[in-house]
Amino acid sequence: MDNLLLYNKLASFPDHLKTEAGDFIDFLASKAKQKPPKNKPVFGSGKGMFVMKPDFDQPLEDFKEYTE
Repeated sequence: MDNLLLYNKLASFPDHLKTEAGDFIDFLASKAKQKPPKNKPVFGSGKGMFVMKPDFDQPLEDFKEYTE
């Protein structure tokens, strides 16, 4: 929409509606500055991203002296 057309429409409003229109414009400006919300992760969306080795639960050689 053209700025001149918007100005002409706004100029034809009564004063109380001009105030409301100004408030709404401020609201839209603040809304445009906000970042969109991030999507929440869905259960199972990381499937296949991590692989556990078959010997994961086996004691480590480095800690053998502490576990004996």
